[in-house]
Amino acid sequence: MSEKKQGGMSRLPGAESASAAGPEAALARLRALETLEAGYEAWLELKVDHAASRARLREERERLSQQGSFLLGAVRAAGLVPPSATEPPAPGLVPTAASATDFVRDAEAKLATAREALAQREAESEARYAEAFAELRATLKDRVRRHLAASRPRLTLLLRRVGAERSILHVERLSGDAPVLLCFLLSGRIPSRHGFLLDDSTEDVALPPAPLYADEGVAPADVRPDAAGLEARVRGAGEVVPLKGFLPVFVPRAAGGEDFFRLLQRGAVLEVEVADGAAFRNVLTREESERFAGHLLRLKLEGRIDLELEAG
Repeated sequence: MSEKKQGGMSRLPGAESASAAGPEAALARLRALETLEAGYEAWLELKVDHAASRARLREERERLSQQGSFLLGAVRAAGLVPPSATEPPAPGLVPTAASATDFVRDAEAKLATAREALAQREAESEARYAEAFAELRATLKDRVRRHLAASRPRLTLLLRRVGAERSILHVERLSGDAPVLLCFLLSGRIPSRHGFLLDDSTEDVALPPAPLYADEGVAPADVRPDAAGLEARVRGAGEVVPLKGFLPVFVPRAAGGEDFFRLLQRGAVLEVEVADGAAFRNVLTREESERFAGHLLRLKLEGRIDLELEAG
């Protein structure tokens, strides 16, 4: 493909055409299939294309900057602009003042025009992607609500006694759309990825899987907050929360307030843990176990989930 020119300044080949197809292609995929998983696939496609579009525009911005630096260097080498006020230009390289001024002004004008055009394209591209992301999130939330209205997620809560007053609670493994539906039901937010609950990958084999993805404003260095930080992140999230490997559950206290529990992916089951300071604890007191089970029972009686309780 040949390079396109604007005011004498070259552009990256295909920068506009590749960007133009991005949001529309992902939204077409979203509208073609009604499933939640297809919606998340379209979301991922849009994220990848958005990152690629930003990279192309960044490369073009860097290229314009390099052209500006090259022009300045060429002007100085030609003796049009002395390196310093006290250092005279090389003999024989000084054209008339008018021609030097015209050359520099024309080159600077072309660079300025190219930068303005690029800034305009960047603004238009970001606006198009922002609209596409907003439509995609709204569509996913609508699908989640319709799924919840049509069928209730099913949970099986398993009690394992640890002495007379303590216990460990497990929930049978969830699959399909159930984790996405429960995330919305329990937190009022959609997760950033469809397969978040069963994802046990880790970027460092010396560490357990991180509880957050580096999505939705979470920096790679912040994917492993302590329990208090994780609770703050979940409570402070917008309409999307980048959970990984767990489901948040906020259980009311009799005296007011809530405790932060989580259903953590543990192979064949999800294990119930409660935030205790900066860490989580999986051995629950009798009162904590009963409150957690009671919270799920309330959701069942409200017709929001199906629940089975089994004591082991």
